[in-house]
Amino acid sequence: MIWERTLLLVMVWVACGALAMAVSRSEAASPLSGTMKKIDGSEVDLGSYKGKVVLVVNVASQCGYTGQYEGLQKLYETYKDKGLVILGFPANDFGAQEPGSDEEIAGFCKKNYGVDFDMFSKITVKGPGKAALYETLTSEAEPSGDVKWNFEKFLIGRDGSIRGRFRSAVKPQSDELVQAIEAALDG
Repeated sequence: MIWERTLLLVMVWVACGALAMAVSRSEAASPLSGTMKKIDGSEVDLGSYKGKVVLVVNVASQCGYTGQYEGLQKLYETYKDKGLVILGFPANDFGAQEPGSDEEIAGFCKKNYGVDFDMFSKITVKGPGKAALYETLTSEAEPSGDVKWNFEKFLIGRDGSIRGRFRSAVKPQSDELVQAIEAALDG
């Protein structure tokens, strides 16, 4: 009788510990927390994007991949009514390819690519001073590790979990990315 009670208490204790760890990991893994400054200077709570499918992209205006703005805008126009949002984060971390001010970046994106998805103030995505959002993305996504170049993409599901990571060479209209977005929108 004492043995059975002890075993039951141990099982309950282990189960509660496992549940607490799982909850803690899922909360820590959600990159959609905290506030960040949009390119117009306003603050936005990243939690306001929960329930949406979010594509986070570090962008640059003077990169060989800059033309991907066009594809990102098309993705946004195609899927925004189904719940996709795209968050562009200018970064000057790779070859000084984003030297402009927030105002210059916003003007460039609007004039050249008609960008109307959410753009944010310039941040650091690698090394010292890395934004908390990118700290979470690069540690929790598969594969983990630093962003390698401009226009790397992270897909976040409606539940706030990271659903995929796509390197710079993966174009916005690639089957790989489009299928992942559609699956996230459906699930």
